Amino acid sequence: MGKTKFEISLESGIHQKFQSFIGEWEGVTKTWFEPDVGADESPMKGIIRSILGGRFILHEYQGTLSGSPFEGSATYGFDLGSNKFQAAWIDSFHMSTGIMLSEGHEIGNGFSVLGSYGGPDIPEPWGWRTTLELVNPNELIITAYNISPEGQEDKATETVYKRVG
Repeated sequence: MGKTKFEISLESGIHQKFQSFIGEWEGVTKTWFEPDVGADESPMKGIIRSILGGRFILHEYQGTLSGSPFEGSATYGFDLGSNKFQAAWIDSFHMSTGIMLSEGHEIGNGFSVLGSYGGPDIPEPWGWRTTLELVNPNELIITAYNISPEGQEDKATETVYKRVG
């Protein structure tokens, strides 16, 4: 019997590429609440590990924002059926008690996923695009963009990680 699509992907496809994100990371996260107006710059620590036999990677992170501690996690995967990257993201600041689901495509040395958020105070949903790009084996940049209902896209957060350990 031949190899499954997942086994092939784990050996030489997208799931194999996920392995290059695995490790311990430290860096700095910049945050913007208004276009081009920096609101915070704080240290960030994260761990990215493989879960469920290489099907997904889990990014768990912790840092501070405006002096208050916060933490979060994102599970990233690549669905071989739909040929799309997928993510489920939670954190103690931006998402509060919600889970953002996103999907997207490959970019350069990484991938980009797009989700949306809203609520009682946000009558029209806003978009949230997250990119993970492995600049080199020891530098990872995770950038998130806020997208207004009119389509205006502005940088919201940017974490520049260096591999440690």
